[in-house]
Parts: sequence; C-alpha cells; structure tokens
Amino acid sequence: MKCIAYRGGYKYQLKESYTVEIFIKPAKAIETRFLRLDTDGKLTIRDGYAWDGPSGPTIDTLTFMRGSLVHDALYQLMREKHLDHDTHRETADRILQRICREDGMWSVRAWCVYWAVRLFADPAADPASTKPLTHAPKGCEA
Repeated sequence: MKCIAYRGGYKYQLKESYTVEIFIKPAKAIETRFLRLDTDGKLTIRDGYAWDGPSGPTIDTLTFMRGSLVHDALYQLMREKHLDHDTHRETADRILQRICREDGMWSVRAWCVYWAVRLFADPAADPASTKPLTHAPKGCEA
C-alpha cells in the first residue's frame, strides 16, 4: 500500500524565501528545513514554508500577513526547542506587533494583537503543541 503522512492546519504557503532582521540572536545559528536564524538575528524563511496566518477572531489583512509569518516561524522554533520558550516568547510577540505597525496596521489593532497573543497564544509555542501527524489512506497508521 502506498501511504502519505501529513500535518494539517495550514492556510498559506510561502512562494519566495523571505529574510528579516529580528531582535533574537541565538548563540549559534539555527538551521531547519524551512527556517534559518543566524547569530546576528537574520531570520530566513524558505520558499515552501506553510503557516496558518493570523489566528483567533481576526481578519487576515495585508497588514497582518508578514507579521503572522515571522511570528509563526519563531513559535515553531520554540515548539521544536531551538529557541527557549520562556526567554524568547515575549520578544517574538513584540516582533509581531512591530512588523504589523511597519506594514500599516493601526496602532490600536497592533496593541490588541500583541495582548491577544500574550494572553492566549502560549500553548502555540509549547513543544507539546506540535500538530499531529496523520497517515492516509486508512490502514497506513504507523
């Protein structure tokens, strides 16, 4: 039987690699299949990266997309234990707020976005929150 394994929950897929300078500077470079964070704080998100966009009761506007991409990548690095959750989560949330403001989001909305992730998004950065692996078709379960 030919089987596939996949994870669900994604709405968007990056079609060109994207690089941004951030405030998080690890002691040694972090390299995964789709993400690279160097010691100078240069985060590269590679072509093909999938993310779920802005989460919660919100609208996926153009002023929110780049921030959600970077924020989801940083939370993934925390879930995968490349970055320490306790040390870097608040900084990741501030980076989201900053990028949203840079992209033209109203300051009040960006403030609400920041507080929403501070209050409700902690589980998304937790290593125990990895999306489950699904196998198809039926009978392919590991």
